[in-house]
Amino acid sequence: MKNGLRKIVRDERGATVIEYGLIVSLVVLAMVGALGTVAGTTTNMWNDVSNEVTQD
Repeated sequence: MKNGLRKIVRDERGATVIEYGLIVSLVVLAMVGALGTVAGTTTNMWNDVSNEVTQD
């Protein structure tokens, strides 16, 4: 029984998976934030183009 408990306590595979999951989630959040900023800028750019074209 003691050896089984020691194996469970020493096993770090689960912790590694959780760490990788946290890293991936932070990368995804950064990507979503950047995409939102780029999308807003691009939308404003195309609105400006549309306004310039329709004014003439």
